[in-house]
Amino acid sequence: MPPTKSSSRLAKPAARSGVPTLPAWIEPITTARLVLADGTVIEGSGLGATGNAVGELCFNTSITGYQEILTDPSYAGQIITFTFPHIGNVGTNDEDMETFNLAATSGVRGCVLKADITNPSNYRAAKHLDAWLKARNIVGIAGVDTRALTSLIRDKGMPNAVIAHNAKANFNIKSLSKQAAQWPGLEGMDLAKDVSCTQRYEWTESLWAWNKGFGQLESPRHHVVAMDFGAKRNILRCLAQQGCRVTVVPGNTTADEILALEPDGVFLSNGPGDPAATGEYAVPQIRKLIDSGKPIFGICLGHQILALALGATTVKMHQGHHGANHPVKDHTTGKVEITSMNHGFAVDGSSLPENVIETHLSLFDGSNCGIQLDGKPVFSVQHHPEASPGPQDSHYLFARFADYISRSKT
Repeated sequence: MPPTKSSSRLAKPAARSGVPTLPAWIEPITTARLVLADGTVIEGSGLGATGNAVGELCFNTSITGYQEILTDPSYAGQIITFTFPHIGNVGTNDEDMETFNLAATSGVRGCVLKADITNPSNYRAAKHLDAWLKARNIVGIAGVDTRALTSLIRDKGMPNAVIAHNAKANFNIKSLSKQAAQWPGLEGMDLAKDVSCTQRYEWTESLWAWNKGFGQLESPRHHVVAMDFGAKRNILRCLAQQGCRVTVVPGNTTADEILALEPDGVFLSNGPGDPAATGEYAVPQIRKLIDSGKPIFGICLGHQILALALGATTVKMHQGHHGANHPVKDHTTGKVEITSMNHGFAVDGSSLPENVIETHLSLFDGSNCGIQLDGKPVFSVQHHPEASPGPQDSHYLFARFADYISRSKT
């Protein structure tokens, strides 16, 4: 079935690695489609898994870390457009996974690439990205003008879309367009419950070191309970690096159950979806944890839910912040950090109560990126200090949390 709408500026089929280039007079078969909710159809070469997936279409400006991005639970329900043209050039491995679910599932719904995936060239590469995408059931499309697609998202916001890969190029465009248009979107959607752990576990693995691999915490100084709304592995490693033995619990764990574990501090993890939806069950428990006097540290979704617990509100962003080049100013130090971000919702800085201090601010658009409860060891940030884009501009936040715990214990 022919597309109802198309954009030749967005679609440019890529040549497969190792496959001879077709003569100009032969039209290549495009085996993938990206269909937007407004009926726009973008053609390209399919890669990864076959099938269809629906989600919110966003773009990410990072030039490294594509495997970490594709396994970040915070991307549940989203299709990622990579603005960097060469994705897959360092392959994939088992060390760079950020999600705990190693089965053939992932929070991310699909990926959109400019160039076709080349053979990996890196000593740590264990698998080709295309094979890795197949194994994790992630649908991909290559040969897309991602600059034009990014401009579309910046102008019109993040649209709902369906990404489809069919080896026979047999697509029902009308059905795909209807599926994209009828998908409800991320507002009001609690996705944390889908990516959270289902039972409690202990974490003692610390940060990776050159030629050594990941470390192991042997003499813990503190005990931290982490509420898992979609926690990334490297966040937990950063906590362990500060001497914290971490007990990870599902995001719907009650405050009484957490306090019964006798933690020295509580961590609120990152995660996907609408913070207001997740907050319906999480916010009352976080308020009890605040009242307990325990030091609390939140990141990303954890930051947003903490703000809700303190009386602020959150808003859906036009295009979101997704990338590793976001400048953020820390008012407590006066320094500017280069940060990694991944969020489509934000805390409304104008809604912060008088007893909540705005500590961090985005220098891109002035949006809130951090808060502190006045006079209390309770704070959070919107960006990802564990992701190291600076490369370690924001690692001090984990040391700050550990310092709060040490002082509260004495």
